[in-house]
Amino acid sequence: MNPATHPARRATPAGRARAGRWFGLAALLPLLTGCKNLELFNPMGSIAEQEMQLILVCTGLMLLVVIPVIILTLYFAWHYRESNKNATYAPTWSHSTAIEVVVWTIPCLIVVVLGVLIWKSTHALDPYRPIASDKPALRVEVVSLNWKWLFIYPDHNVATVNELVMPVDTPVAFKLTSESMMNAFFVPQLGSMVYTMPAMQTRLHLIGHTPGTYAGMSSAYSGSGFSDMKFDARVMTEADFTQWLAQSRGTDEHLDQARLAELEKPTHGAPMQRFASVDTGLFDSILRRYGGMPDDEICLPGEEPGAKSQLVSLAASASRTAEN
Repeated sequence: MNPATHPARRATPAGRARAGRWFGLAALLPLLTGCKNLELFNPMGSIAEQEMQLILVCTGLMLLVVIPVIILTLYFAWHYRESNKNATYAPTWSHSTAIEVVVWTIPCLIVVVLGVLIWKSTHALDPYRPIASDKPALRVEVVSLNWKWLFIYPDHNVATVNELVMPVDTPVAFKLTSESMMNAFFVPQLGSMVYTMPAMQTRLHLIGHTPGTYAGMSSAYSGSGFSDMKFDARVMTEADFTQWLAQSRGTDEHLDQARLAELEKPTHGAPMQRFASVDTGLFDSILRRYGGMPDDEICLPGEEPGAKSQLVSLAASASRTAEN
């Protein structure tokens, strides 16, 4: 017998029991997912569609490594089982050039492909990047409160609590901040998640292509009422959106600093509310509380001071013209 080759060693009872426990846990994993609706994989907007494709492509590339590893693991467990007397044991084996080439080349190629893909998609799906469209963007100012969402429509001078309404096939330009603690705004079927923070303003651009009502939520833990920070994101036709504006303006509710102070009080399961009018600059006043700066005082790289406010005013005028 070759001194470097010996019959396979027998597995101990403890080892077999340990392996059995691991296989049992693996068999139970599908039952632990708790997934009812895979909203991420049912996109209703172009941003969400692109993000889903990115998830699927990246997952597929990673499975090129994961699946062969799983198959080989099961193969070795079967081939070197206790009852297989033909299996060999070679403790002095130390190197194989062919194996080294395979185990290093394939992962390196996958990393390169993923790097290029993610670099391109990171810029293409930048939440600050406006969505190209022949329609002017609808501006929405978002404030995370404890524990509810406030949506202000500066172009239409209305506001809502826990209700986001968007015209179909119309880009929506969000400005987001927080009244108190850090939070995260997320509508899985429409696209990107973005954080809200006090004294800071973040941006997000989304679009909905299919009328319907989609689940919106907070995706960052923010206290005992975190699980109640849910809202309806409604995508509707232009005619329905105009009708919704009329209904909102018929509520006779005005959102000013005093009313805002009431909304800022922590509540659980806050109901949907609508306001027929809003104090001008309310979002900026929340942003300034802790030293933040409004949008028209901030210039992104390559932007000229005042250019953004001019574009915003043009978009507002176009939106009002379309409404009339």
